Amino acid sequence: MDNQSGKAFQEAGAGDTVADDVGMFRASVRRFIEQVFVPRQALWRTRGQPDASDWSGAGAAGLLLADVPEEYGGGGGTFMHACVVMEELARAGVHFGLGVQSIVAQYLLAYGTEAQKRAWLGRMARGELVAAVAMTEPDAGSDLAALRTSAVRDGADYRVRGAKTFITNGCQAGLVCLAVRTSDTAPAPRALSMLMVETDGLVGYRTGPPLEKVGMHGQDTCELFFDDARVPAANLLGPAEGRGMGQMMQQLAYERLSLAVSAVATAQAALDVTVRYAKERMLGGKSLFDLQNTRFRLAECAADVRVGRAFVDACVLRRIAGTLPDADVAVAKYWTTERQCQIVDTCLQIHGGYGYMLEYAIARMWIDSRVQRIYGGSNEVMKEIIAWSL
Repeated sequence: MDNQSGKAFQEAGAGDTVADDVGMFRASVRRFIEQVFVPRQALWRTRGQPDASDWSGAGAAGLLLADVPEEYGGGGGTFMHACVVMEELARAGVHFGLGVQSIVAQYLLAYGTEAQKRAWLGRMARGELVAAVAMTEPDAGSDLAALRTSAVRDGADYRVRGAKTFITNGCQAGLVCLAVRTSDTAPAPRALSMLMVETDGLVGYRTGPPLEKVGMHGQDTCELFFDDARVPAANLLGPAEGRGMGQMMQQLAYERLSLAVSAVATAQAALDVTVRYAKERMLGGKSLFDLQNTRFRLAECAADVRVGRAFVDACVLRRIAGTLPDADVAVAKYWTTERQCQIVDTCLQIHGGYGYMLEYAIARMWIDSRVQRIYGGSNEVMKEIIAWSL
């Protein structure tokens, strides 16, 4: 097992050919991120988002849609390959909306028509088209049944009215996978639908200014507004209206497991930088690592990272095999993101005053980690899902 990047799953239950393929892919991804993305982080944080050239560069390097079939322009890999990219971004402390791009691709692969797949997936894989998922509203977060953004059929179009908030990639999105209410009379599970919205030149569509977040300052997040925007009815996902709730429930598992993968990778990165710091930082003629309390705290962090990685790796393999229950996804997302925040906080404390300085990677990890317990359904929701399975 590579204790830097958590790639044990590339070997577990897989032949040498698969392991070699994933290993080579990881090396290529890591090289691109370190040479291209890492040097641009200060610029991203200043601008609040990456450039269009960063998206096309990621596409050319094969980072985008690694688990989408080649016939649609993707990398032709499995979820394992997508995990490699997410791990390497987390390891390097780079926040790039690639995960959201992949989530939208999964919606298209699962529910899109052939025409929809051909229209959007290739452009997304090349980084020519940035995608976003828009569920959360100002008055509706985890309670999806409370969504109010409406899509009313009007001839060959839907008229869309409403607002979405906390939308990753929102400022740059040319394609929005939008959760809408298509019925005011149907029962809640049958009232929602998913609609693909192409935003370029769309009358009645606008984005709000970038939201000022606690962390992840280089990743754009904003509000979206729809004022009777007309979207072709052919952009509906699925064979009929009213399938949105089921579609969201099915695809949230992909997002939550992705968050768990990133959480373990971030925790490992925090541990690695802190072990190095503790061995170099001198105090009273000894290194911090020579102090038993420091060693014990780092040992606790290492144990949590190893346990978390083992469980997440097993979940990834079961996801690929199609045998992963939603409750285990909830366990993975809940446990790893909670431990991520605890480990990063412990590591910052070991850094002392330097840990509170943004020039140190641990400080940036600390402010960026907190949202992990909210993303993809809050951890309180994860506990409910786990409890329902008992």
